[in-house]
Amino acid sequence: MEYDSKRKVLKKAVVWKNLYFYRKSDAIYQLTVDFCRRFLPAHGDRTVDQMVQAARSGKQNIIEGSEDGQTSSEIEIKLLNVARGSLQELRADYHDYINTHHLTLWPKDSERMQRLRKFCHSHNDYSDYAPLVAKMNDEEMANLVITLCHQTDKMMCAYLERLEKNFVEGGGIKERMHTARTGYRQQQEARLKALEVENQRLKVENEALKRSVGELEVG
Repeated sequence: MEYDSKRKVLKKAVVWKNLYFYRKSDAIYQLTVDFCRRFLPAHGDRTVDQMVQAARSGKQNIIEGSEDGQTSSEIEIKLLNVARGSLQELRADYHDYINTHHLTLWPKDSERMQRLRKFCHSHNDYSDYAPLVAKMNDEEMANLVITLCHQTDKMMCAYLERLEKNFVEGGGIKERMHTARTGYRQQQEARLKALEVENQRLKVENEALKRSVGELEVG
């Protein structure tokens, strides 16, 4: 009996390194490390640990969710939402920094924000931003990371929507296992019925041949 690939229990593995929102989350993490080193005290400020950990949690939960998603859609969805929560927390930290240091959160319709959003939209990797870091002040970097957080969250929301739709339509691993077992049994039953029909046909044919031979012998 051939294995039916349409009833695979495990989902196709996702190459998380290729996901645009993972690449952006990695850029966010590395930029946050740069930001903390440049603009926050090396010691005595818990904000540094909070921001770096939130940024790391964002990218790590994307990795873990994508890895676990091959066997459990539920865990994948849960971990990706944890990643979203971590990046939202990080975004709030940048907002707090801007407010407490009397800096400017660039308006969405401002020319420089539009340029920044356009650049971030088409650049996903830290290597795209690394040459600019040394030239940017804290206000520019904060607005940069906030923009990346917004774009990453939007991409993740669209991705999660697809995952949830697929989960509702196809179920989790238990449902896929049940479908695979049921389908295999149905295949086996259909095969047995086909063999029975073929066997009956051969019996009839054999009886007909016997009669023909008997008639020849009598003649």
